[in-house]
Amino acid sequence: MKYIGAHVSASGGVDQAVIRAHEINATAFALFTKNQRQWKAAPLTEDVIEKFKANCLQYGYGKHQILPHDSYLINLGHPEIEALEKSRVAFIDEMQRCEQLGIDLLNFHPGSHLKKIEVDDCLSRIAESINIALNETKGVIAVIENTAGQGTNLGFRFEHLAKIIEGVDDKRRVGVCIDTCHAFAAGYDLRTAENCEETFKQFSDIVGFEYLKGMHLNDAKSEFASRVDRHHSLGEGNIGYTPFSYIMKDSRFDGIPLILETINPDIWPQEIAWLKSQQD
Repeated sequence: MKYIGAHVSASGGVDQAVIRAHEINATAFALFTKNQRQWKAAPLTEDVIEKFKANCLQYGYGKHQILPHDSYLINLGHPEIEALEKSRVAFIDEMQRCEQLGIDLLNFHPGSHLKKIEVDDCLSRIAESINIALNETKGVIAVIENTAGQGTNLGFRFEHLAKIIEGVDDKRRVGVCIDTCHAFAAGYDLRTAENCEETFKQFSDIVGFEYLKGMHLNDAKSEFASRVDRHHSLGEGNIGYTPFSYIMKDSRFDGIPLILETINPDIWPQEIAWLKSQQD
C-alpha cells in the first residue's frame, strides 16, 4: 500500500498539520515540529501532544505515515566543535519531539563540511552525531535525506549515505529518504523507466532498500547533474511524470510516506489524486 501526501504547515500547532493533511486527501504527511529556522522553541505542551495524537487517530494516520523534517540550521557534520555541539543538542530535541508525539521517523539533511574538513571525516561526524542522538532517545529512526550536493552539502552520492549508515551502531534506527529532485540534480537520471531501473539498482546495491523509510516526490527546475536544489510541480520540470508513475507501480515503495514538496500547495490535492491513480 502506498501512503501519499505533502509537507503541510504546522501553523497554530502540530495538531493542525493533521487536519491540513486530511483536507487534501493525503494518506501521509510531513511537518516541522518546531520553527525550522530557529535553534530553540518552546516545549510541546501536553495539550498539543494529546490533540495531535487524537487527530491522527481520528483521520487514520499511523506513525509510519508521518515523516517530520528537522530544522534547516542543523549540521551534524559541522567542522567546528562548538557549532557541532549546538547542532547535536538541537537534533536530540527534534528526536525527542517525535518521541513525545508518537512518531517513529525524523528526516534530516546529513550535513556540510564547509571546506574545512575532509569528506570522510565529515561523514564520520554525521554518523557519530546520529549515535549520540539515538542513545538519548527511544524508538525514533534517524532518516537521512539525499541532497542535491549544492555548496558543501554531503549526501548527494549513494556512497555517502552508505558510509554514514556504516558508522551507525544501531542499524535498526537509521534509514534513508530519497528526494527525486535532489537525486536528479546530483546526477541520478530518472527521466525514463530505464533510467529509474538503473538509479534504483544503484541504490539497492550501494545502500539497500531495507533502509528506505520515505521519499520526497518532486520534479526539478534545476538541470540534470547541476547540483542545484530547485523543486518543481510534478510533470512541470526537467524530470517529467515518468518516475512518479514508476514509483507508484513498484511494490518496493510500499508502506512508506511518499511526500510532495512541490512548489504549489494549491494543486497538492490534484497531485495526490494523480499519484493515487497511477497505482491502477
